[in-house]
Amino acid sequence: MDMDTENDGLTFRLDAGEKALFASIAPSAAATPINEAWLHQRLVDAGYGDLECRPEAVTTLLHQYNNGMRVDDIRLAECVDAHYTISVSPDQMQASLDITPARGGDPVTLDQVMAELDELGVQVGVLSDVIEQTVAAGSAVGVVIARGLAPVAGEDGYLETLLPDVRDRRPHLTESGTIDYHDLGNVTVAHPGERLMRRHPSTAGTNGITVKGDCVPAHAGKDMMFAPNLSGVAAAPDDPDILVAAISGQPVQVKGGVIVEPVYTVETVNMATGNVVFDGSVKVRGDVCTGMTIEATGDIEIEGVVEPATLEAGGSIVIKGGAMGSLGRKEGAHHLIRCGGSLSAGYLQQIKAVAGDSIFVDDMVMQCDLTAVRHIRVGKTKRGHIVGGRLQATYSITAKVLGSPNRVATLCEIGLDPALNEQLHKLGKQRGTKEMQLVEISKLLAYAKQHPNKVAPEMLQRAKASMKALYGEIEVLRAEEDEISRKLQLAQQSRVTAEEAMYDGLTVQSGSLKYTVRGEHGAGAIAITEHGLGLVPTEAPDDATDR
Repeated sequence: MDMDTENDGLTFRLDAGEKALFASIAPSAAATPINEAWLHQRLVDAGYGDLECRPEAVTTLLHQYNNGMRVDDIRLAECVDAHYTISVSPDQMQASLDITPARGGDPVTLDQVMAELDELGVQVGVLSDVIEQTVAAGSAVGVVIARGLAPVAGEDGYLETLLPDVRDRRPHLTESGTIDYHDLGNVTVAHPGERLMRRHPSTAGTNGITVKGDCVPAHAGKDMMFAPNLSGVAAAPDDPDILVAAISGQPVQVKGGVIVEPVYTVETVNMATGNVVFDGSVKVRGDVCTGMTIEATGDIEIEGVVEPATLEAGGSIVIKGGAMGSLGRKEGAHHLIRCGGSLSAGYLQQIKAVAGDSIFVDDMVMQCDLTAVRHIRVGKTKRGHIVGGRLQATYSITAKVLGSPNRVATLCEIGLDPALNEQLHKLGKQRGTKEMQLVEISKLLAYAKQHPNKVAPEMLQRAKASMKALYGEIEVLRAEEDEISRKLQLAQQSRVTAEEAMYDGLTVQSGSLKYTVRGEHGAGAIAITEHGLGLVPTEAPDDATDR
């Protein structure tokens, strides 16, 4: 193709065979000097703007043209074919296409791309429509043109409770501020042969496949096994994945299964009946009289009231009537209510109590010493007053009214659970020990790799098994550390809340921080702020953070 550009003596000729553009100069007396920009514009106007100019040829052409010298067929520019690359990801789960556009040369063709995929062994998940569109566009950066099928992990096994009212003594996965008074119900009794729990097996999952057709094994779900030595239950004769009651008693959900505890029922506990010490749960239909003791490995449920007495339960304690102790009097030091779960009562007066979970009181708490690992909540359908005494909880203390107009000294302590810090330190130490063991095994395996004849196969096999076990144990410890760290973080969000009023005489402490209420206030909360403990708005129940 020849083109005479505005009779300036400069012509271009495209040689398809050479894939090159040639330029010729016929000197003209009327020609004016030109520069590189002028030449580039001429190439654009002639339809050759995409070609790759040869810098040395451009310099020569400009020099000879501006000096009126004749030039025949100087190789000015090259036609550059489109370039493409197909990349397969390291995990071979996808292939991507990059196309550098042609500059006057040949474009990439669909056949070229498909042939390259075949050569690379890409045979699964090829996106033909995407390839056609991308090739037609002539340019691409990282366009995915083949996708493997990712494996689907198996589901973990789990345990399903078959009775709706089974009491739950498992560690809580989340600490919820929502108050649940289900413990105020009657004791559920299971009878021999009654089905209590079903074990659902894990699933294997679905294997994946790479773009090259290789199998990607799925991670199988973790099996959930029944814990050993579950008392009062047995496997169903026709189904080993179902637990049935072996005795009559109270079913209690525990970690890894369910147990059935014997239930001891008594009308009242007084001098005539004597103290009650029972391996199981205790139900008292009436009252517990002054000076008496009830100890149970399970729950204690009392229909009536409790006079100054001692109650100790491995599970929860429910006092439907209420309890009046002798705190502040000489004999008060000998009376204590302690439980591993939650304490629920109609009212508490001059009581010393310690709960491994939470304390729920329907009416009033007056001049008590209460400690709960999680929450203290006073007031459901009745007054909901806390007057005097000391209350300590990690996450929250909530009542309708805190303190009294008479300025009775009332101390609330929040956000401090030394046991969590101690447990976190212990877990970190255990993990550190196992990680050191892992380092030593790694050194042994590295040595065995370099000197395969110097390490016995049996030792190598044991080392690999130990490494696998250590990885699993470290993962469990890290998960436990993360859970405790989360709880400690939640403790920093702890608060004392008055839903209706708080009075002068109320003091709130959190570690070294202290806040004393001055005057009378309406609804409000005291929590840790950037300036220390201070008054903050109350949270609506639906907006409260789960703790």
